[in-house]
Amino acid sequence: MEKQLIQQCGKLLADNKITMALAESATAGLVTGAFSLCANAGEFLMGGLVCYDVSIKEQLLDVSPALVEEFTPESTEVTFAIAKGLASIIPADLHIGITGLTRPGGSETKEKPVGTIFFCGIFGENKLFEEKVVFKGNQELIINQAIVYLAKLLITALSKTKK
Repeated sequence: MEKQLIQQCGKLLADNKITMALAESATAGLVTGAFSLCANAGEFLMGGLVCYDVSIKEQLLDVSPALVEEFTPESTEVTFAIAKGLASIIPADLHIGITGLTRPGGSETKEKPVGTIFFCGIFGENKLFEEKVVFKGNQELIINQAIVYLAKLLITALSKTKK
């Protein structure tokens, strides 16, 4: 199911001539890797950047340290900022940011437990989606669920959007 969804999403991107770039924190490049396995990845996948450490978010993606301080690295606000910052590095139609908590030791709270993943998609100049989802399981399971969720999210959002 996961591979079929990703292939379907990749086909939708390619058919609509929409290019995509990803800035990944919690998923550490695994989403980009999953999409790179699409037969037509060269038609839509521009690239990805792993910004696991906050210093990469701040130095490469121009995320304000004050924003990180106020909202934590794993937040809706920082996820939007990494997607926006990615646009200045990798040219694409769609820029996606992903942050979250896949294991203990981050900024987890009762309201933001381990398993919380934030997704933000910017299409051109407009926010396409912004979501916070809590997944269950170990680190690998959380990441795999996040990949599937993003593919479904993209299919839904892109079905309503044309370039």
